[in-house]
This record gives sequence, C-alpha cells and structure tokens, in this order.
Amino acid sequence: MLPEWAKLAVPVFLGAQALLVYGGASTEHPPAPPALAQFPSGFGRWTQSSDVPIDADMASTLRADRLLNRIYSTRAGDSVQFLVAWFQSQRAGASQPHSPKVCLPASGWTPLSSGDLTLATSAGPITVNRYRVSSRDGRATVLYWYQTPRRAMAGEWASKFWLVADAVRDRRTDTALARIIVEEPPGGDRAALESASDFARSVYPLLRRRLPR
Repeated sequence: MLPEWAKLAVPVFLGAQALLVYGGASTEHPPAPPALAQFPSGFGRWTQSSDVPIDADMASTLRADRLLNRIYSTRAGDSVQFLVAWFQSQRAGASQPHSPKVCLPASGWTPLSSGDLTLATSAGPITVNRYRVSSRDGRATVLYWYQTPRRAMAGEWASKFWLVADAVRDRRTDTALARIIVEEPPGGDRAALESASDFARSVYPLLRRRLPR
C-alpha cells in the first residue's frame, strides 16, 4: 500500500506529465514505425514457431501502432510467447503501454508474486519485471519491461518519469512494452524462469537495434 505522501504525489506527478508531454504535442517529432513484422525468426537457440494472430478486441485494448506476437521454441522443447507493443506517441494520453499487472488479471490470470530481475545481455544489463500468475489451466512466468530510445525499465512509474524527461529533451514519446510468457510445467517454475531469462537475454539486444533510436 502506498504511503500518504505517495498518494498525494501521484496526482501531482500525473498533472505535470500531462502538461509537459501532452502540452508539447505540437512540437513533437515522432519517429517512423519499426518493421516489427521483419523481426528475426531465429537467434541464439530460439526459432520462430508461429505468429499468433492478434484479435480485434486485443488490438483495440492495446491501441499500439505496431504489434508483434510470436511463439519461439528450442530443440530442447522450451517455448515462449513474445509480445511487443510499440507506441509512436503518447501525447494524446490514450495510446500508451498497459501494464501486464493490469491486463493479465483482467484476462483471467491470478497474480501469485512479483519482483524485479536483473539480466546480463550483450547490450548491457537490464532490469525486468518478474511476474508469476495462475489460471484454471495452469501457471505461467512472465517477464516484461518498457523500452524507449534511451533505456529499458522495469517499473511503471520509472517509465512515466523518463517519458517526461525524454519528451522535453528529445521531443518524442515513443516507447515499447516487451513481454515474455512461459507456461510452467507442474513444479517447474525454476525451469520456466530459466527459459524466460535466456530468451530475454537473447532478444533484448535485437529489439534495441530494431526499435527507433
């Protein structure tokens, strides 16, 4: 639960964000959309198994300008679902990343635990959200982060803070949500985390190069 001072600070911060980001819409210089459909079908030990269709309801909820939703697998039998939702501009307020901590429970998943995880990658270390959820069909390990031209962030509030700073400095508010889901076998939460972490370490440098810089 948030302390009283934090509860008071939230509306103040959101108001400042609105003034700085949305008020500067006329001078924003959004980048051209990335070609996510051309994202590599294979890297490291991972190979694309299929593209997952994005239905109209999901697309309407996300309101992203570009979406990638794929299944990648390995010869050892590991499998992950990889989603990237890219937003060209957040100046209107409606088109912005939705936290999986909100979207997944709304889709029927029950939260089990959450925390941060720092991973070493060839493009430098990144800190991501680790989120475990359950449903009637089983459990899943979820890793996700927010990626902007300058940085990758785990926290929702950190992404909002840097949105303001980068909007003032760079005159752009584009950002992406990257999400990895691995279904857990019975008693296999450690194996699921290892698969998700391995995929994140491999995919982050590729995503960093392909999103607008």
